[in-house]
Amino acid sequence: MTHSTLFSPFRVGALDLRNRIVIAPMCQYSADEGCATDWHTIHLGQLALSGAALLTIEATAVMPEGRISPRDLGLWSDETEQALGRVLTSVRRWSDMPIAIQLGHAGRKASVRVPWEGGRQIPPGERSGWQTVAPSAIPFASTEHPPVALDRAGLATVRDRFAAAAVRAARIGLDAVQIHCAHGYLLHQFLSPLSNARDDEYGGSLENRMRFPLEVFDAVRAAFPHERPVSVRVSGTDWAEGGWTIDETVAFARQLDARGCSAIHVSSGGLTPAQQIPLGPGYQVPLARAVKQAVGMPVVAVGLITEFEQAESIVGSGDADFVALARAMLYNPRWPWHAAAHLGAHVVAPNQYLRSAPAPHRDVFESPDAKSR
Repeated sequence: MTHSTLFSPFRVGALDLRNRIVIAPMCQYSADEGCATDWHTIHLGQLALSGAALLTIEATAVMPEGRISPRDLGLWSDETEQALGRVLTSVRRWSDMPIAIQLGHAGRKASVRVPWEGGRQIPPGERSGWQTVAPSAIPFASTEHPPVALDRAGLATVRDRFAAAAVRAARIGLDAVQIHCAHGYLLHQFLSPLSNARDDEYGGSLENRMRFPLEVFDAVRAAFPHERPVSVRVSGTDWAEGGWTIDETVAFARQLDARGCSAIHVSSGGLTPAQQIPLGPGYQVPLARAVKQAVGMPVVAVGLITEFEQAESIVGSGDADFVALARAMLYNPRWPWHAAAHLGAHVVAPNQYLRSAPAPHRDVFESPDAKSR
């Protein structure tokens, strides 16, 4: 291959990216009362040496009640801000990869045990558990303790906490913010009729169900420096009868585009245990393609993208502008290196590792000193 679209540069807002590979946010369940730990330094540090274009920090709660688990990362206080700032200082000493953060609130899917402890709900009254909130008092699963429906004061508090977390993100030098509107968490719960049964201006019609997520977007966009990107991650469909659909996602994406959203990351599912997901390689790419055809902002595709030629085809065909990798990057943190070697492209590697390239691929690496970005 003489030219790789996957390894061509792309500009998002004022952010110049070296290629089209994004490291998706991945929860680590390793924080201490919301504070980043040494684990985050190790985890983010290795990924920041991978040669990808952008590293996205895991879903980070904007308030304690918004955590998925008691071990989730947060950005709601001076202590959480300082802890994450220390991690970023360490990582950036050795990598100039742009770093984004995903800000979120888990809503009715909050207060659960970490995955390796079973992931079940921790009800209020049980140690480490708390009362969850949601658009409506509808539990994620019928066996769970139901959430409390947010009133107007609660909505205002959540919106303002998103904005405050964006201010903190800017203060510690994060390059971009992503708002989590996917995977069945709070903002997605407002979008889907399966979880939103409100009878006020935040429920019922599509316009009403989009209202609160759009208010949160507007608040974050106003709070974060205008030259730095603010993107949104969405679930393209609930994969369930009567749920959120790709047509509604397109309508939501158009509203975001008109408001100055910098990019949209199209995933799917997570809203209901009744979902029926047709898992397979690139199974979410058609969702990204549908959004891409409707908006002008950059689109990110994600989901079982594991092969080099597969990723090249997605961006080369115009189905999406970027591919996002999650579990594939955990399994192989040097995936972009190997993709560049396979596709005849170049990737930035740290000076300490330049001598590691096998003889047939000696020209795959660029030194960070080259400042090609």
